[in-house]
Amino acid sequence: MPELPEAETIVRGLRPAAVGRRIDEVEVVHADVLIAPAARLRKTAAGRRITGVARRAKNVLLELDDGSVIWINLGMTGAVLPLPRPRGAANARTRYADAATHPTVIFRLDRGLDLVFDDSRRFGTVQHLDQAASAARSATFGPEPLGDDFTPDGLWRTLKASRSPIRSWLLDQRRLAGVGNIYASEALFLAGIHPARRTNTVRRDEAAALHRAIREVLAASIRAGGTTIRDYRNAEGGAGEYGRQLRVYDREGSPCTWCSRPIRRLVLSNRSTFFCPACQPRRAAPRKSPTAP
Repeated sequence: MPELPEAETIVRGLRPAAVGRRIDEVEVVHADVLIAPAARLRKTAAGRRITGVARRAKNVLLELDDGSVIWINLGMTGAVLPLPRPRGAANARTRYADAATHPTVIFRLDRGLDLVFDDSRRFGTVQHLDQAASAARSATFGPEPLGDDFTPDGLWRTLKASRSPIRSWLLDQRRLAGVGNIYASEALFLAGIHPARRTNTVRRDEAAALHRAIREVLAASIRAGGTTIRDYRNAEGGAGEYGRQLRVYDREGSPCTWCSRPIRRLVLSNRSTFFCPACQPRRAAPRKSPTAP
């Protein structure tokens, strides 16, 4: 599932192609990804000019010239691709050949460019919100982990106020925006914290280590263009390269890169997480996390 680094990579790829262009028409191929009726999206988006492309949590945002925003949630398999408009009226599924095989919504921009939301499993969503509604939706998310509002002390205080398993806490978008299963597993490993630890048992120094680890893995993944496990593609249709740097995620049974013990898999809230039992002890221990290689 695309997380913060994947959404950020898509946003950075879309900006040069989309900003400044006008939405001439909206083609809805699969209306089940829309939050509101298709006719409303066609009416409200057509004629508007894209003034910015941004990200909030795991969402891609198309900012329009009237202050409204089109929110695109990537779901499990979504990608947003700027593609040259093909000639003719071919079936949407074959129109872009292998570049986009499952188009759900197509924004037809001026000067012959199509902005294609491609989503094979159709768990993603598209929603056009006015300025006030967009701000209200943004306010439902926690702080951006790469932003100035996310601080070590702030993280520690919010952890102390909860008793959730820390991996589950990290995945709660109301607490922290954009972190998903991949980067929660990786950050907890770097910080030396067991994924099932209760948040209120995390010490201040451990919270500071986790803060550093979260920012480190997210920034490194953005530099690598995100992580492709199965489906993720960037705005150019390419794969992310951070998968080569994963230390624990999806590495069950493989040796830990620090201590050579086998990586284990644990199911929390019906989702798998991965950890090293030696480097991430279940009980808090007075230890300093090793420096990442």
